[in-house]
Amino acid sequence: DDDSIFVSLASFRDALLCDTLKGAFDQAKHPDKLYIGAIVQNCFGLNPYPGEPGVQCRTGAQVVGKDKNGHDRTKVSDAPADRNGIAEFCESAEHKRYCDAGQIRVLYLHENESLGPAMARYYASKLWGGESYFMQVDSHLEFYTHWDDLYTNELKSANSFPKAILSSYPPGFNVENGGILENNPTPGARLCTCEFSTSDVEEKIIRINTGLGYRGNEEQPTQIPFIAAGFFFTPAGFLVDVPFDPYMPWCFMGEEIMLSMRAWTHGWDIYAPRKNWIAHQYRPGRMGLPKFWGSVGRLFGRPGPGFSNQLQKRLIKRVKHLVGYNDCCSREKLIEDGDELVLMDVEHYGFGDVRSREEYLAWANIDVDKKRCNNIKWCNNGDLL
Repeated sequence: DDDSIFVSLASFRDALLCDTLKGAFDQAKHPDKLYIGAIVQNCFGLNPYPGEPGVQCRTGAQVVGKDKNGHDRTKVSDAPADRNGIAEFCESAEHKRYCDAGQIRVLYLHENESLGPAMARYYASKLWGGESYFMQVDSHLEFYTHWDDLYTNELKSANSFPKAILSSYPPGFNVENGGILENNPTPGARLCTCEFSTSDVEEKIIRINTGLGYRGNEEQPTQIPFIAAGFFFTPAGFLVDVPFDPYMPWCFMGEEIMLSMRAWTHGWDIYAPRKNWIAHQYRPGRMGLPKFWGSVGRLFGRPGPGFSNQLQKRLIKRVKHLVGYNDCCSREKLIEDGDELVLMDVEHYGFGDVRSREEYLAWANIDVDKKRCNNIKWCNNGDLL
């Protein structure tokens, strides 16, 4: 155990990838113990879409004005090939040595090969090289001074360490600062609430959210029931107990509740860090950035998000089957509806035998049959150490 950290980075056409890497290394206390596994899904200008004329790199849906009813008008435009954040980082005089030392591992995919964030994170997990800790984050972050040491010590202070996981939704930033988080760390927020989504696209999947934050006088981190896919930090033994599921292509939702339940039933306890030592750029549609579901539609000759949404609606039944949605997704119902394919190897990527699914749902106060998330008092109160 050398306290080395493997950072899983799933990047989709992200102009901030280089800044994220620079911030991670420049702000680390021990940059020589930091290893990156990046999945870079870019538009390389290779024209992969048969039948589409001209330049094939596109922007996302950019807001270009208002219609007569005051609603946003959007437009998708031609764009140059994406910046290669890995190359930019490795060509930097200050950072080249990390690349030469083998601390940057990368898998390149053209955007039309993207199968969504859950699959990109599965690929990234396969770049792990035996480091002591595993950290999963997005590729548009800022880092506080000595973030690596702070998260490592915070994890070790959890009562359940080494079977402990830190996770949160980091605070957002709007003004880019080269990957550097300069302001004082803010108090951490606990992931203590959830809801069954009412979106037609998300089909009543469980979405997690924050509850009450820390007051600032807590001596240890406290337990929460949920893992955020955009940030968690844990001993790398997690990858052995809870291997990433390779059968969730095109899914944008559902991975968080599955990670949470699988980890907990395998005997891992989840904690909220008491401080935020990273910040995240949240990306609403108004920013006009490209999204993977647009590439899916183009690949299949059905532009727009609609076709990707149809794929997700079917594939997310895998998550619902495991969570226990008996109204739609029991084994018998899936076979009856011709959706048994979503059960592929499900026994290898399900729950552990330390604690049961039913115990988790009772502990997190979730009623799947009534599609209701109830108040989790012990989480908001910080009762469990």
